[in-house]
Amino acid sequence: MLNKEDIQSQIIQAVETVKQTNPVAGSITNSVTINFVANAQLAVGGSAAMVYLPDEGEFLAKVSGAVYINVGTLLPVYEQTLPHAARVLHEMGKPWVLDPVAIGIGSLRTQLLRQFKEYKPAVIRGNASEIIALAGLWGLDGGSDVSKVRGVDSTDPVTAAKTAAVALARWTGGAVAVSGKTDLITDGAIIVLSYGGSDFMEIITGSGCSLGGVAAVYATAASPFVAALTATAVYNLAGLRAEKGADGPGSFQIQFLDELYKATAVDIANNPFDIEEGRL
Repeated sequence: MLNKEDIQSQIIQAVETVKQTNPVAGSITNSVTINFVANAQLAVGGSAAMVYLPDEGEFLAKVSGAVYINVGTLLPVYEQTLPHAARVLHEMGKPWVLDPVAIGIGSLRTQLLRQFKEYKPAVIRGNASEIIALAGLWGLDGGSDVSKVRGVDSTDPVTAAKTAAVALARWTGGAVAVSGKTDLITDGAIIVLSYGGSDFMEIITGSGCSLGGVAAVYATAASPFVAALTATAVYNLAGLRAEKGADGPGSFQIQFLDELYKATAVDIANNPFDIEEGRL
């Protein structure tokens, strides 16, 4: 079992490796947030590449160190692109991050998310309701009917998703990050609670989506658990710092990107977090 010092050391190593190597972490993400996702990935030291065509998705899977797949604002072509890219990533043994945005809306989204079960994403990031619904769709413990999700909004507290998050992490062999007032990250064997952030993050488009993209950047340099926690920690740190100088959501978003860029490895590792006691 990892202790706090071990985790902090691995966070520092992940952040420094990313800043030194500028890894490619491609994304197939929604059109509403594509700019924010790319800029956040660049701010933490990654190299962004955004595509949506099937052949480009396969190319992205082959050349990226990790890939971020977000099912928000689906286009018809994604019916081909997303499962094909996920399959290639799985076959190549490359890490990929899944964001099950708005799970429960429409048959195509449900079909795609059901297919992803066999391709085992390294990191799953979502709000509590999305995580619970995905576990339900995949027939895992802690899950519920996808029809209970209200679009992109969470109607459940983070703590309600603990069982589902653990079950998903154990199925994939990776990690799950549940976003909320206090974030929960688990690899199925350990649960960490990460603190910080800002209320402004709830009223700007793409704070969760871009977090998934940043998790993909760190997944090129660390285990799924450390990647998910590092991404969450830098977001909580940057959000807290950006809020101090922001007059509203517009200025917050600008300052947030600046704070992502300025955060050092030690700063990120020292962002407050707790390890839940007891083995799962």
